[in-house]
Amino acid sequence: MSTVRNYLSLVKFSHTIFAMPFAMIGFVLGLTNYEYYRIFSPATRNFIDGFPKDFFIGYPKSLAEAVVRFVLVIVCMVTARSAAMAFNRYLDRHFDAKNPRTANREIPAGIVSAQNALYFIIGSCVLFVIATYFINRLCFFLSPIALFVILFYSYTKRFTYLCHLVLGLGLSLAPIGAYLAVTGNFDLLPILFSLAVVFWVSGFDIIYALNDIAFDQSQQLYSIPAVVGTKNGLRVSKLLHFISAFCVLAAGYFGGFHWLYWLGVLVFVGMLIYQHSIVKPNDLSKVNIAFMTANGIASVVFGLFVIADLLVN
Repeated sequence: MSTVRNYLSLVKFSHTIFAMPFAMIGFVLGLTNYEYYRIFSPATRNFIDGFPKDFFIGYPKSLAEAVVRFVLVIVCMVTARSAAMAFNRYLDRHFDAKNPRTANREIPAGIVSAQNALYFIIGSCVLFVIATYFINRLCFFLSPIALFVILFYSYTKRFTYLCHLVLGLGLSLAPIGAYLAVTGNFDLLPILFSLAVVFWVSGFDIIYALNDIAFDQSQQLYSIPAVVGTKNGLRVSKLLHFISAFCVLAAGYFGGFHWLYWLGVLVFVGMLIYQHSIVKPNDLSKVNIAFMTANGIASVVFGLFVIADLLVN
């Protein structure tokens, strides 16, 4: 059990709380958009059969198949994120050892060896690709691109201050990927939710990066706070969160959602405002509360309200 706990700590499994609700939104959106709850009726079967066989690429034809697809999406989420986080820890292990804030992480502290971490990364990537193979062809063909995006982030802090946006892009694959897992088609709403994730994650990652401004500058590592300073970094974070809120509002408008969705929006936007109210340029003592607590609440509560709206209406 201690080994399992060590690897869960290595990949910060608790941080799955950020992207997982958006993946669930994408999955349920895919089901409801394609009349899933009438799938057992003859009219629906005739409707689906009237299209070319690859129009609905791998669309689940029964409740049992939908449940299996749901499990596979969870496997993809967990393995992809685990690979990305472990790779980040593996690649940054020498920097982490120098930074007093991160020196006690699993690899620099010797709790998990670098070699075992690398094996874990490879295994997670392989499981991810296998899971996509059993979802549908489109997800399988796109899986190498998804892995490239989420793993590439770990390099970006070495050459660009836009690394926060790359992280956001990686997590934004959750809603659109889950939607593709159900439908095999791209659509406006999951793209809007993905854009909301891009700017939301980028904004709170900038807040988190405030912890390491001095260290990043001393090691010639890039981040927006390290380049523009604390005050301007927070301004950029606010701008990104404003764009994220706009994307959520746009999704609500174009999706024709009802009151449950808008309650979720109030919570989501409220948590964005709250985290900026407690993190000040001259007081960074509540950065971790803003990073984990506020954003965890924003994601989970918003996800629950959106899914409830989709299922009820």
